[in-house]
Amino acid sequence: MISILVQSMTSHFLHFRFHILRAYVDANRSIKLFVFGDSYVDTGNRDSTARSWKEPYGITYPRTPAGHFSDGQVFTEYIASRMGIKPPTPYRFRKLRPIKYGMNFAYGGTGVFDTLVAAPNMTKQIDLFEQLVQEKIYTTDDLKFSTALVSASGNDYGIYLARGGSLEGLPAFIVSVVNQLGSDLQRIHDLGVPRVAIMGIQPLGCLPQFTKEYSYEICNSTGNLVALFHNLLLTTMVKELKPESKFVVLHMYDAFISAMKKFENETETSKSKNPLRPCCTGITSEYRCGDVKNGEKKYNVCRVPKLAFFWDSFHPTQAGWDAIVSELGSSIVSLF
Repeated sequence: MISILVQSMTSHFLHFRFHILRAYVDANRSIKLFVFGDSYVDTGNRDSTARSWKEPYGITYPRTPAGHFSDGQVFTEYIASRMGIKPPTPYRFRKLRPIKYGMNFAYGGTGVFDTLVAAPNMTKQIDLFEQLVQEKIYTTDDLKFSTALVSASGNDYGIYLARGGSLEGLPAFIVSVVNQLGSDLQRIHDLGVPRVAIMGIQPLGCLPQFTKEYSYEICNSTGNLVALFHNLLLTTMVKELKPESKFVVLHMYDAFISAMKKFENETETSKSKNPLRPCCTGITSEYRCGDVKNGEKKYNVCRVPKLAFFWDSFHPTQAGWDAIVSELGSSIVSLF
C-alpha cells in the first residue's frame, strides 16, 4: 500500500515538474534543442530515397510518410514536448521552416564513424552546427538555455560486422567508438550548448532483426552483451568530461527492457502484444518494411500499430517510444 502511494506521489510530482517547466519555457523563448545522431532521432534529414519517406512509414502520425523511421513520432519529438517546445527543424529544411526551437542534424543510418549511408557522420553533423554558430545563425545568447540530444544506437557495430570485422576485434572497436563519442560530446558543449544528453544503446539483441531467427521469441544474448559493454564504457567516459554535471546519460537499455516487459504483461495471451514481433515486415526474408517491386507492395503491416512495440526490424513504433519515454521518467527532467 505504501509503495503504491509513493509511486502515485512520484508520478504526480514528475507531472507537476513537467507542467512548471513548460510554463518556464513559454516565458523564455530562447530554449532550444539541438539533435545529433541517427534514425532514432532523425525527423526528416534523409532524402526522398530513404524508406522513412515511403509508405507505410508515418501511417499513425502524421498519416503520411514524413521522414520518420517509425509509424509516427520518434524520440526527438517526445523530448521536445517535455521541454514545452516544437520539434527542432531538420537541417535539410533550415531555409524553409522556423529555426527558433533549435535544429536537428541527425541522419538515419549514420554512425559515430562513416557507415554505408551517404550522409554526415557524427563529426560532420557537429561541423554543420559549428558552421551555423560561426555564421551567428545561433548566438551565444541563443545557446544559453539549450540542450543537445545525441543518439548513437549501434549502426557502427552493424557496419563493422558487415565489413568483415571479427567478434574478437569488436571490443577494441567499441572502445574506439566510445572514445570518439566522448570527443564529440565535449565538442558540442564547448561550442556553447550547456547541457548534453547522450542516449545509451538499446538492447541490440532484442531488435527484430536479430530475434527473427528465434521466431521473435527470445533476444540474442551476444547483441545484448555488445550493448552492455558499450554502455559501461559510455558511463565511465562521461564521468571524465568537463564539467561532468553538464552531461547526462539516458539509460535506453533499461528503459527498452522495462517497456517491453510492460507491453508483454498487459495482455499475455495476445500474440499482437509480443514486444519482439514488429508491426511491419517484408512478405519474405528478401524484403523489408516499405519495399515495393513492380508497383506491388512487398510488406505486411499489423492491423493496430499501437499494439506493437517495434515498427520494423530496428525501430520502435510511436507507442513503443511513448512507453520508453515513460520508463526514462526523471532522467528526462534532469535535461532542462
